[in-house]
Amino acid sequence: MSLTAAPAARTEVRAAKGRDAFYDNAKYLAIVLVAMGHAWEPLRDDSRAAAALYTTVYAFHMPAFIVISGYFSRSFDASPGRLKRLITGVAVPYVVFEIAYTFFKRTAGDDPGYPISLLDPWYLTWFLIALFVWRLTTPLWKVIRWPLPVALSIAALASVSPSIGDDLDLQRVLQFLPFFVLGLVLKPEHFQLVRRKEARILAVPVFAAALLFAYWAVPRMNAAWFYRRDSAQELGAPGWTGVAMTLAMFGCSAILAACFLAWVPGRRLWFTVLGAGTLYGYLLHGFLAKGSRFWDWYEVDWVHTPWGEIVVTLIAAAVITVLCTPPVQRMFRFVMEPKMEWAFKRDPAAREAR
Repeated sequence: MSLTAAPAARTEVRAAKGRDAFYDNAKYLAIVLVAMGHAWEPLRDDSRAAAALYTTVYAFHMPAFIVISGYFSRSFDASPGRLKRLITGVAVPYVVFEIAYTFFKRTAGDDPGYPISLLDPWYLTWFLIALFVWRLTTPLWKVIRWPLPVALSIAALASVSPSIGDDLDLQRVLQFLPFFVLGLVLKPEHFQLVRRKEARILAVPVFAAALLFAYWAVPRMNAAWFYRRDSAQELGAPGWTGVAMTLAMFGCSAILAACFLAWVPGRRLWFTVLGAGTLYGYLLHGFLAKGSRFWDWYEVDWVHTPWGEIVVTLIAAAVITVLCTPPVQRMFRFVMEPKMEWAFKRDPAAREAR
């Protein structure tokens, strides 16, 4: 190792030691559940148990991921440096993957006429545009006296407003907003509460009850409620149910997310390092998740057996794990975290320092 590389290596080691393994573990496990949920989606019609598991996971996996995203956005202050990172780390990947997904759908999905539209996020890219909007509004939530009630009110109003349309997937942006704001208002001591032994024990009957309720609700409830991409009227329900469902689902999702976090280990494990690459895994696995439908992988009979469902689950977990690894991060960093110094004005303070 060269003398110039040694300080950088030591800096990386110190940075890794300074990170709380709990949050990286939580991000990795949440993104694994996201991949599993996508793998279970085509299995729901053949298995009520798979549908119940799918519904339960969909009730909390993205809310948990969004809460953590909000928690780590607390320091966003719209300063030039943070705005640059928001552009290079969120806006640029959104544009790149929206275009990449479009061409993938045109070719693999046999839809050559599918248009490129940066205003209509396709598949997984909705989260990037949502994160961009949420982070930009962070300073606003910091000065509001009651940020969470306001965010819940906005989400409830969105759920009864079919005229919002599909531009920028605003229904999802607004209906998932309370979870991001919840992350903003949480403090470290709140996470310490769910990391206690009592919380881990209590999470067992709560999850068991959630699974039983989901098994009962599968034939009676539209799972699209959990996607939060439509208004109540678009789901064929009276408008007032949008408000009731917004509040009820927020409560259920928050409780299940807390139970999930209670089971997240707090020590460094083999997958802790993968927590830094969850956005890589999230965006890249979308090609395989959609490709599995385009290429009829679910048409084979064995996939729809109990053993087949287990195999599909393990494959989804393995794929997302590989896509979060440091080698994959290094390979795609030019897209996910480009420096793009040429695109920004130089900081006047930095020029004067020189």
